Amino acid sequence: MKFDIFFAEQLFEQYENYKETKLYGRRIKHKDVSAIICEMKNNQSLFEITEEGLSVEGRAIYSLKIGTGNTNIILWSQMHGDESTATRALFDIYKFFLSENFADERNTILENCTLTFIPMLNPDGAERFDRRNAPGIDLNRDALKLSCPESQILMRIVERIKPQFAFNLHDQDPYYTVGDTASPAAMSFLSPSFDFEKSEDTSRRNGMAVISLINNVLQEFVPNKIGRYSDAFLPSAFGDCLQRKGISTILVESGSVHYDLEKEFIRRLNFVSLISGILAIAENLYLNVNQNIYKNIPFNKKDNLFDLILKNITLSVNNFSVVTDLGLRRNFGTETDDLIIQRIGDLNTDYAYEVIDCKQHILKKSLRVGDSALVLKDYFKTSGLASEFVQYAGLLGL
Repeated sequence: MKFDIFFAEQLFEQYENYKETKLYGRRIKHKDVSAIICEMKNNQSLFEITEEGLSVEGRAIYSLKIGTGNTNIILWSQMHGDESTATRALFDIYKFFLSENFADERNTILENCTLTFIPMLNPDGAERFDRRNAPGIDLNRDALKLSCPESQILMRIVERIKPQFAFNLHDQDPYYTVGDTASPAAMSFLSPSFDFEKSEDTSRRNGMAVISLINNVLQEFVPNKIGRYSDAFLPSAFGDCLQRKGISTILVESGSVHYDLEKEFIRRLNFVSLISGILAIAENLYLNVNQNIYKNIPFNKKDNLFDLILKNITLSVNNFSVVTDLGLRRNFGTETDDLIIQRIGDLNTDYAYEVIDCKQHILKKSLRVGDSALVLKDYFKTSGLASEFVQYAGLLGL
């Protein structure tokens, strides 16, 4: 059965009506989301809002529940503190449910499903824009030991509501491509393995089917830019652990498209894909989906994509000259997203968001992988190519 693409197109076109304008950009913090949650708690009764516990550093972790249906669905975001795209999208989804539009679709979801959201599981990591929590634990490798309060909260909610479906919401770095193509993976999905043999049972196949329907929707907006995440089995990861419990788990990885550094367009894709996926569950559309749709989504491939490739730059050191290429990527661990030299050599089989031919202009300097692109500042100014570096001008001090 095919999902109603027209509904998804309307969601996409009308997205700005639901966008939570109090949240913008990748570096949102606990105070930003808690202020909105507090406002929601005071001004409406549609969501049941619960303070589920505290992080290591004492920040409140909330759940928001809506719907009365028999199918329980859990969605959690920002398990990694520097992965906020889906967090922002969840607050857009809350506004969708609080609106009066799309009444038939909203009612179908709320009458058939009960949704439990955890919008920010790792508020201490969010405070630092860091993957891990305050003690340095990767919460997505803590599903067995449950050594941290954040992990305990998530598992306690899972055991309480006994969900049939789980959406595990993450960001992947922007350097994944769709298979061996030059296309960045705008979004990637996975129905995780529950054993090393990568076996399939009904619950895993149901997750594959929901992903297949979401893929069909997203191909309308970002054709050939949807990937499939690695299905290597990780026993201590939450998705794999819940899949082993018979919960149909759907990993969502927010990727990247060009000129979307703050991932606001990817946020819109999350909004459309999550509502579409939830509606597909509410209407049981996933029950008769061809499994080959999921299996034909190309796996992600990493390490062959850069922000910027400088082709044919001549490096001249100690009377030795060589014409080569430079691959540069942003360091998202820094406040200013510093541009770093990541590779020096032949990049003819690699890809980039931007490729600039340096026309063998000479740089009299030795370079090392890990150098800041600022070492190229004078070169950019004198090479006659400065106008081509417009989007990197701030990073390079031009």
